[in-house]
Amino acid sequence: MASASATSLCRFQPFQNQPTKTSGLVTRTSSSLQLVSNGWAKTGFSSLRTSRLQICCAAKPETVQKVVEIVRKQLALPPESEVTPDSKFASLGADSLDTVEIVMGLEEEFDISVEEESSQNISTVQEAADLIEKLVEKKAAA
Repeated sequence: MASASATSLCRFQPFQNQPTKTSGLVTRTSSSLQLVSNGWAKTGFSSLRTSRLQICCAAKPETVQKVVEIVRKQLALPPESEVTPDSKFASLGADSLDTVEIVMGLEEEFDISVEEESSQNISTVQEAADLIEKLVEKKAAA
């Protein structure tokens, strides 16, 4: 019986837009977004064909920390309460109005504008930080 395992690694590569090719992997990088495709998934291993692409995007630690501070402030959380990148606003006690206030605090702090559609997709600290990075980058490019 044959078996296969694969591991994809992504690293943060800011401001690089040139494709590279390394040992069987084709990598296309656009800012902090990296796409990795395993060439061998096209032959054999038909069950892997749909999962050969991985997207990695991670906000800077200082952005995540600032989001944590804003969430703590908006929800009046005590300093000892644990707020991690994976923390969901709802599990921290936020209702829909609190979430709107968190987004407004983020807009003010980072001098960005979050579209209503995008704000409805934010449910964790990490999602908020990732969206902020994307909007700040977009604003800088404009």
